Amino acid sequence: MAEENRKKLSMVIFSGEMDKLFAAFSIATGAAASNMEVNMFFTFWGLRALKKKVRTGKSFLGRLFGLFYGGDINRSSPSKMSFGGIGRWMFKKMMNAKNIPSLAELRQTAIDLGVKLYGCQMSMEVMEIPKEKMIDEVAQCVGVATFIEQAQQADVTLFV
Repeated sequence: MAEENRKKLSMVIFSGEMDKLFAAFSIATGAAASNMEVNMFFTFWGLRALKKKVRTGKSFLGRLFGLFYGGDINRSSPSKMSFGGIGRWMFKKMMNAKNIPSLAELRQTAIDLGVKLYGCQMSMEVMEIPKEKMIDEVAQCVGVATFIEQAQQADVTLFV
Protein backbone atom coordinates (compact mmCIF):
# COMPACT_ATOMS: atom_id res chain seq x y z
CA MET A 1 0.00 0.00 0.00
CA ALA A 2 1.38 3.40 -0.94
CA GLU A 3 2.55 5.54 1.97
CA GLU A 4 -0.08 8.23 1.31
CA ASN A 5 -2.87 5.61 1.28
CA ARG A 6 -2.00 4.00 4.61
CA LYS A 7 -4.75 3.98 7.21
CA LYS A 8 -3.93 6.03 10.33
CA LEU A 9 -4.52 5.44 14.02
CA SER A 10 -4.18 8.18 16.65
CA MET A 11 -4.34 7.34 20.34
CA VAL A 12 -4.40 9.37 23.54
CA ILE A 13 -2.92 7.43 26.46
CA PHE A 14 -4.09 9.03 29.68
CA SER A 15 -3.54 6.13 32.07
CA GLY A 16 -0.29 4.70 33.39
CA GLU A 17 -1.96 1.57 34.73
CA MET A 18 -0.54 -1.76 33.59
CA ASP A 19 -3.68 -3.19 31.99
CA LYS A 20 -4.47 0.00 30.11
CA LEU A 21 -0.89 0.36 28.84
CA PHE A 22 -0.99 -3.27 27.69
CA ALA A 23 -4.20 -2.57 25.80
CA ALA A 24 -2.78 0.61 24.22
CA PHE A 25 0.48 -1.00 23.10
CA SER A 26 -1.28 -4.17 21.93
CA ILE A 27 -3.62 -2.13 19.74
CA ALA A 28 -0.75 0.02 18.50
CA THR A 29 1.47 -2.94 17.59
CA GLY A 30 -1.43 -4.76 15.94
CA ALA A 31 -2.27 -1.70 13.88
CA ALA A 32 1.37 -1.05 12.94
CA ALA A 33 1.83 -4.72 11.98
CA SER A 34 -1.22 -4.26 9.71
CA ASN A 35 0.63 -1.43 7.96
CA MET A 36 -1.22 1.41 9.67
CA GLU A 37 0.53 4.64 10.61
CA VAL A 38 0.25 4.88 14.41
CA ASN A 39 0.68 7.96 16.62
CA MET A 40 0.45 7.66 20.40
CA PHE A 41 0.02 10.84 22.48
CA PHE A 42 0.85 10.29 26.17
CA THR A 43 -0.55 12.71 28.71
CA PHE A 44 -0.58 12.96 32.52
CA TRP A 45 -0.40 9.47 34.09
CA GLY A 46 0.26 7.91 30.69
CA LEU A 47 3.66 9.62 30.64
CA ARG A 48 4.91 6.78 32.86
CA ALA A 49 5.16 4.68 29.70
CA LEU A 50 7.72 7.11 28.24
CA LYS A 51 9.64 8.07 31.36
CA LYS A 52 13.10 6.74 32.13
CA LYS A 53 13.72 5.20 35.54
CA VAL A 54 14.97 8.48 37.03
CA ARG A 55 13.78 11.00 39.58
CA THR A 56 12.00 14.06 38.27
CA GLY A 57 10.97 17.46 39.56
CA LYS A 58 12.80 20.69 40.30
CA SER A 59 10.54 22.42 42.79
CA PHE A 60 9.73 20.97 46.20
CA LEU A 61 6.29 19.83 45.04
CA GLY A 62 7.69 18.53 41.75
CA ARG A 63 10.34 16.44 43.56
CA LEU A 64 7.74 15.19 46.04
CA PHE A 65 5.44 14.23 43.18
CA GLY A 66 8.33 12.52 41.38
CA LEU A 67 9.12 10.54 44.54
CA PHE A 68 5.55 9.34 45.06
CA TYR A 69 4.79 8.67 41.42
CA GLY A 70 8.36 7.70 40.52
CA GLY A 71 9.42 4.85 38.33
CA ASP A 72 9.09 3.95 34.73
CA ILE A 73 6.89 1.60 32.71
CA ASN A 74 7.97 -1.32 34.90
CA ARG A 75 6.39 0.32 37.96
CA SER A 76 2.90 0.41 36.48
CA SER A 77 0.33 -1.48 38.51
CA PRO A 78 -2.94 -3.08 37.45
CA SER A 79 -6.00 -0.85 37.80
CA LYS A 80 -7.71 -3.53 39.88
CA MET A 81 -6.14 -5.87 42.43
CA SER A 82 -2.91 -3.92 42.87
CA PHE A 83 -2.61 -5.03 46.51
CA GLY A 84 0.11 -2.49 47.25
CA GLY A 85 2.37 -3.74 44.45
CA ILE A 86 1.85 -7.46 44.92
CA GLY A 87 -0.69 -7.44 42.07
CA ARG A 88 1.98 -6.13 39.71
CA TRP A 89 4.29 -9.00 40.73
CA MET A 90 1.49 -11.57 40.35
CA PHE A 91 0.49 -10.34 36.88
CA LYS A 92 4.11 -10.26 35.70
CA LYS A 93 4.67 -13.80 36.97
CA MET A 94 1.48 -15.10 35.34
CA MET A 95 2.23 -13.34 32.06
CA ASN A 96 5.80 -14.60 32.01
CA ALA A 97 4.50 -18.17 32.50
CA LYS A 98 2.38 -17.69 29.35
CA ASN A 99 5.30 -16.16 27.39
CA ILE A 100 3.54 -12.80 27.12
CA PRO A 101 6.00 -9.95 26.59
CA SER A 102 6.53 -7.38 29.33
CA LEU A 103 5.26 -3.84 28.90
CA ALA A 104 8.79 -2.65 28.13
CA GLU A 105 9.15 -5.36 25.46
CA LEU A 106 5.75 -4.50 23.97
CA ARG A 107 6.70 -0.82 23.89
CA GLN A 108 9.95 -1.74 22.11
CA THR A 109 8.01 -3.79 19.57
CA ALA A 110 5.83 -0.75 18.89
CA ILE A 111 8.95 1.37 18.40
CA ASP A 112 10.47 -1.25 16.10
CA LEU A 113 7.27 -1.26 14.03
CA GLY A 114 7.49 2.52 13.55
CA VAL A 115 4.87 3.67 16.05
CA LYS A 116 5.45 7.35 16.87
CA LEU A 117 5.44 8.24 20.58
CA TYR A 118 4.62 11.80 21.64
CA GLY A 119 4.72 13.31 25.11
CA CYS A 120 2.21 16.00 26.10
CA GLN A 121 4.23 19.16 26.65
CA MET A 122 1.73 20.70 29.08
CA SER A 123 1.53 17.56 31.24
CA MET A 124 5.31 17.31 31.26
CA GLU A 125 5.57 20.92 32.44
CA VAL A 126 2.97 20.45 35.19
CA MET A 127 4.55 17.18 36.38
CA GLU A 128 8.09 18.59 35.98
CA ILE A 129 9.27 15.83 33.67
CA PRO A 130 11.77 17.29 31.18
CA LYS A 131 12.28 15.69 27.73
CA GLU A 132 15.73 14.40 28.73
CA LYS A 133 14.03 12.22 31.40
CA MET A 134 12.01 10.49 28.67
CA ILE A 135 13.14 7.48 26.64
CA ASP A 136 15.17 8.42 23.58
CA GLU A 137 12.52 7.08 21.18
CA VAL A 138 10.01 9.82 22.03
CA ALA A 139 9.48 11.52 18.66
CA GLN A 140 8.60 14.90 20.16
CA CYS A 141 6.95 16.59 23.10
CA VAL A 142 4.00 18.44 21.63
CA GLY A 143 0.85 20.29 22.54
CA VAL A 144 -2.69 19.10 22.15
CA ALA A 145 -3.03 21.02 18.86
CA THR A 146 -0.54 18.63 17.27
CA PHE A 147 -2.55 15.65 18.45
CA ILE A 148 -5.80 17.20 17.19
CA GLU A 149 -4.21 17.73 13.79
CA GLN A 150 -3.08 14.08 13.71
CA ALA A 151 -6.49 12.88 14.90
CA GLN A 152 -8.27 14.87 12.17
CA GLN A 153 -6.27 12.94 9.58
CA ALA A 154 -6.73 9.57 11.31
CA ASP A 155 -9.12 6.83 10.29
CA VAL A 156 -9.34 5.65 13.90
CA THR A 157 -8.92 7.69 17.10
CA LEU A 158 -8.85 6.05 20.53
CA PHE A 159 -8.63 7.28 24.13
CA VAL A 160 -7.05 4.86 26.66
